[in-house]
Amino acid sequence: MASNQLTAILVLVVTLLLQGNYNNVVEAQLTTNFYSTSCPNLLSTVQTAVKSAVNSEARMGASILRLFFHDCFVNGCDGSILLDDTSSFTGEQNAAPNRNSARGFNVIDNIKSAVEKACPGVVSCADILAIAARDSVVVLGGPNWNVKVGRRDARTASQAAANSNIPAPTSSLSQLVSSFSAVGLSTRDMVALSGAHTIGQSRCTNFRARIYNETNINAAFATTRQRTCPRATGSGDGNLAPLDVTTAASFDNNYFKNLMTQRGLLHSDQVLFNGGSTDSIVRGYSNNPSSFNSDFAAAMIKMGDISPLTGSSGEIRKDQKPFNARAMEVDLAHSRKLNEEAKTIYKADDEADSKTVGRYDKFYESYVHYEEEEDYDSSDHFGHEFWEDDTLLDY
Repeated sequence: MASNQLTAILVLVVTLLLQGNYNNVVEAQLTTNFYSTSCPNLLSTVQTAVKSAVNSEARMGASILRLFFHDCFVNGCDGSILLDDTSSFTGEQNAAPNRNSARGFNVIDNIKSAVEKACPGVVSCADILAIAARDSVVVLGGPNWNVKVGRRDARTASQAAANSNIPAPTSSLSQLVSSFSAVGLSTRDMVALSGAHTIGQSRCTNFRARIYNETNINAAFATTRQRTCPRATGSGDGNLAPLDVTTAASFDNNYFKNLMTQRGLLHSDQVLFNGGSTDSIVRGYSNNPSSFNSDFAAAMIKMGDISPLTGSSGEIRKDQKPFNARAMEVDLAHSRKLNEEAKTIYKADDEADSKTVGRYDKFYESYVHYEEEEDYDSSDHFGHEFWEDDTLLDY
């Protein structure tokens, strides 16, 4: 009898210990109120900075959103995309999907500096990026959602993982489904998140093959894009075009409407509506913007849960500047290059008689804002990714 009682007590003790360990795990998970006491003004601080950046240059909203995508798809949402190369690892900034195209590092740096003044050593760069991505969508007219926070920052990064994990602009539907499934996202999540291409721009190198070789494309749309994206490789490679030809500076469901009329800019866009399994989802989002907004917000929350560092893992980076010096140089040089390209596009659009191009010209005048900064090295390669420029993932 005594033996049975002793056994029961031991079982109870072990159970309580296991429950205690489980509770520690739960406490280490992300929550929406993680900083409510330690940094109560965090959300307003980030929001103010993002509004200022996007109001100065609308395209910056897409660029920040892209940074978050590229961060989460490479070993989780841990801020590793913000890390420079070191003697111990080669980082993600010079991976093909990011090289000379990932931008917005200076905005994240400015936000981090402001947050550090209010709450020194408390908030991770990974969380700042997650919040800034949400605020970028909201500023451009998209849905709002409660961002879960509590992430810690990575101490390392992987260029190889960035090169292999981020989908390409030439991806087939099955490849997209597989890439998203690999990080725990469903096919519906993939289509909803692809809707982020309702904002931002992409380079000629990303869509040249589509506008000259593919048949599932609106003829007038292809002709318009060909005006600033010549067939010959090396000619106009860096010229930009809006991912959403209708409302490139507004977060809405026109991206899906464009797909239904075969005006998807990238191959990996149009495969979502090409007689395949995702046609019905695209059609639904095209007809019901509320459904798209709801699913996009849910998918962003789900993506933000990909392998975060919590508890004692990682670190809280106190100063972002030492880690993204090279990225900021690229930011500035990239802006100089885009300023030159914009002048080319202005001229081409002014000479075009297409109403679509006329609308794009007016959009471009109000949308583009670049500063004269450091010289751009013409030997740099601009890569070929979905998020190159503002293509969300790399596709």
